[in-house]
Amino acid sequence: MRKIIKAIDTTNEWMGSSVRWIVVFLLLVICTEVFMRYVLNEPTIQGPVIATMSGAAVYSLSWGFVHLHKRHIRVDVFYARFPPRGKAFIDVLLAIIFLLPFIGLMCYAGWNWVWYAWSTNERSLQTYWYPITGPIRTAVFIGLCLFALQGLAQFYRDVYRLVRNKAYD
Repeated sequence: MRKIIKAIDTTNEWMGSSVRWIVVFLLLVICTEVFMRYVLNEPTIQGPVIATMSGAAVYSLSWGFVHLHKRHIRVDVFYARFPPRGKAFIDVLLAIIFLLPFIGLMCYAGWNWVWYAWSTNERSLQTYWYPITGPIRTAVFIGLCLFALQGLAQFYRDVYRLVRNKAYD
């Protein structure tokens, strides 16, 4: 089990590091679009679509990385005062009630969206450029899957902490 969890952690760590380059690309696209629009008075129809899709890719592909480093938003009013075992209990309970069912449904819906986008050659209606939506839907689906895997890895760690009263790693 340690190898599987290590592989999930390594994959999400690598993805988080790789997504940084999409951010650089996104900044270049936005700066170019701002220059074209406000300096040259020649806006493009591709710029906003590329920026939106790049931003969505950055956001979704980093979910697993963010979960790995426990940087998701959480309400720490009471949680921060709990001992590690109490935190593990809360995390296990909330993962069973919310995280795992929700992410499972999202992966299922995401797969259906990816299948539909590629099988019908779906196009975005955001502009008259009509770019295909398959690549961005695939990126979001991959992000959901990585988030789900990281959620399962963290769930295993929390159950281990709850049962054995010591950290997994």
